[in-house]
Amino acid sequence: MKKIEIIETAFRDAHQSLLATRMRTRDMLPIAEEMDKVGFFSMEAWGGATFDTCIRYLNEDPWERLIELKEHLKKTPIQMLLRGQNLVGYKHYPDDVVRKFVEKSYENGVDIFRIFDALNDIRNMEYSIKVAKEQDAHVQGVISYTVSPFHTVEKYVEFAKELEALECDSVAIKDMAGLITPHDTYELITALKEETNLKINLHCHCTSGMTPMSYYAACQAGVDILDTAISPLSWGTSQPPTESMVAALQGTPYDTGLDLKLLTNIKKYFEEIRKKYSSILDPIAEKVDTEVLIYQIPGGMLSNFVSQLKVQNALDRYEDVLEEVPRVRKDLGYPPLVTPTSQIVGIQAVMNVLGGERYKSVTKEVKDYLKGLYGKPPAPVDEDIRKKIIGDKKPITVRPADLLKPQLEKCKEKGEELGIIKKEEDILTYALYPAVAPKFLRGDCEEEPLAPPVEAEASEAPKGIPTEYAVDVDGEIFNVKVKPVGYMEIEAEGTQGPTGPVEGGVTSTMQGMILKLKVDKGDKVNEGDVVAVLEAMKMENDIHATSSGTVEEIFIKEGDTVNAGDTLMVIK
Repeated sequence: MKKIEIIETAFRDAHQSLLATRMRTRDMLPIAEEMDKVGFFSMEAWGGATFDTCIRYLNEDPWERLIELKEHLKKTPIQMLLRGQNLVGYKHYPDDVVRKFVEKSYENGVDIFRIFDALNDIRNMEYSIKVAKEQDAHVQGVISYTVSPFHTVEKYVEFAKELEALECDSVAIKDMAGLITPHDTYELITALKEETNLKINLHCHCTSGMTPMSYYAACQAGVDILDTAISPLSWGTSQPPTESMVAALQGTPYDTGLDLKLLTNIKKYFEEIRKKYSSILDPIAEKVDTEVLIYQIPGGMLSNFVSQLKVQNALDRYEDVLEEVPRVRKDLGYPPLVTPTSQIVGIQAVMNVLGGERYKSVTKEVKDYLKGLYGKPPAPVDEDIRKKIIGDKKPITVRPADLLKPQLEKCKEKGEELGIIKKEEDILTYALYPAVAPKFLRGDCEEEPLAPPVEAEASEAPKGIPTEYAVDVDGEIFNVKVKPVGYMEIEAEGTQGPTGPVEGGVTSTMQGMILKLKVDKGDKVNEGDVVAVLEAMKMENDIHATSSGTVEEIFIKEGDTVNAGDTLMVIK
């Protein structure tokens, strides 16, 4: 008789999938001790987008959340999702930051590290796995699952063997779009059990509607662990319901042994939580959408596309965008659509459709991707596309993090200079989010209120192709003005200042945060020079000088939040 173990995702992936990661720590703690009694293999409660959301929207210290949860979960291991060299951010960090982050995460309460890379590039996982093993933590290596001509059972098994060679304790099949069929589930898990000695964990989202069937096929193939979510936070783009899976497996050779009555009491608590957060529950995210089987787009991306197109009366382009995503994905070598590649592919697909010409405007992230700075694509990229975007530059062949200089000591010095470092963890928070963290660490953040979302008023739709869009990224609305300028980097027109037109003004065309200021007052600049870098939609965008001249006034500093249309500086 093979007992199936269960990982409960309510405190991380479930509310990240359905509630834009907005559940507060104060809503987790009252039920944590009751959940500790269940006997879960682990509770996924940290990592992913929780870190970013805590400091950006909730005015919570993510490290304090971890410490408090550990105090309440005496028996159940706490598991986190770690994006390999990206940690909990959207870019690669140097090894000194990776080491300290993993060490501090373990020290503060993480028992199990689920480590993945969006491209399944083992080089981007090696160092975090090594450091986590040094802490004597349970390390779960991840296969980011997707479907393409290049993603075969044989290649997934080969990758699992590499993870086993790095001494991972278990392997997770991370099916973020809910694409895995029962047949493919059985084939893959059977092969993994035959070829490795690792515990096998299946993690799926319910977007396609197939997941419960695939879970049962996994049990028949010998899976060890399944990820589920307590029922009020299940289905849709979340995981299958915990209670339903426990009940379905009762009396079979795969019985979980978990107490359904105890789970039902926990369910009642989360029914109230669901009501509390109903204003941000996305109707698209909570339903089955079988189009994922055609376009392979995770539910969160679908809701983003609808938001972008609806506001501008361009919802008729929705199908065009859906059809463009697989084309972009093929052009870029079939990356699995998971953070950050889902954002890279999704935003580029929208730009291709709404810009009127494919790759006329290109994001900085797509350029970096084609240079190899995110890692090695799973399959060959389209060489014509690569040449169009980066010219004759050759992609790097080394591990991307090898190009990064140590950063932690500089972050410590800068943080102390800013007066924002009170504990060692604050240095890491600042290193991971240099634009967002200072405001939070100074105590200047305010918790985002839980209120019904305000519908943005759609301005009169322009004739021809729309050029202004409201883009929803994980629940955050960004106003975007698209200009075909050769690359999709933010180019400022500089006409509208805070009190009217400003001659020589450089404006922001997007809501975001000033990450870097590249010029000082009095500097000479040429038209097209990068004068600032804006973090918007969780990606970096260059702001260019619109004319040659001298920087006469600068109205912003690093860390400032700006809106579309704000005048940032004046060049005369």
